[in-house]
Amino acid sequence: MSPADFPELWEVEGSEVKFKGRIIDVRADRVRMPNGDTTETVERDVVVHPGSVGVIGLDDQERVLLIRQYRHPVARQLWEPPAGLRDVADEPTWRTAARELAEEAGYRASEWHTLLDVFTSPGMTDERVRVFLARGLTEIPPEESDFERIHEEAGMPVIWVPLDDAVAAVQRGHIHNPLAVMGILAVYAARATGYRDLRAPGAPEG
Repeated sequence: MSPADFPELWEVEGSEVKFKGRIIDVRADRVRMPNGDTTETVERDVVVHPGSVGVIGLDDQERVLLIRQYRHPVARQLWEPPAGLRDVADEPTWRTAARELAEEAGYRASEWHTLLDVFTSPGMTDERVRVFLARGLTEIPPEESDFERIHEEAGMPVIWVPLDDAVAAVQRGHIHNPLAVMGILAVYAARATGYRDLRAPGAPEG
């Protein structure tokens, strides 16, 4: 049997927003827990997130595009794929990903596939991320870009890492960003089957 997640919502007796932030909120839900013939109500904190996209860029030499960005909560500089929030209403996720690839790395892609759909930390947040594989990459000339990188995005370096070396870096614990880890390993697995099982960029999210 091939396992597949499925939606199910247990009864929520009430909710209270504990914190409202610039990007995320924190909500406390009172959830009824089935337990045989009895039920128990417990409180579960939920970090409410708008969702994100990520892009694994792969060039003709099978090198992965990574950027380095400062992440304050973990006090580290992390190598990551281009990524960003789903913050434009009704924008297809692959177009959001294309915008992030252009803004953060300065590249555009002619070929897009859906690589992964993941909940980043389902024990605490509803954040959902779709990770794309982008190929047919070309650099955007500076005169065609009007995006100004500020704050953590200012001065982000871009590197190209051979896919096998990127996998080795993940296995050695040198790369920690979850989208980088999952995306690199997923591309490595997809290459083994000639990329034949990849989904279309607009594939439904289950």
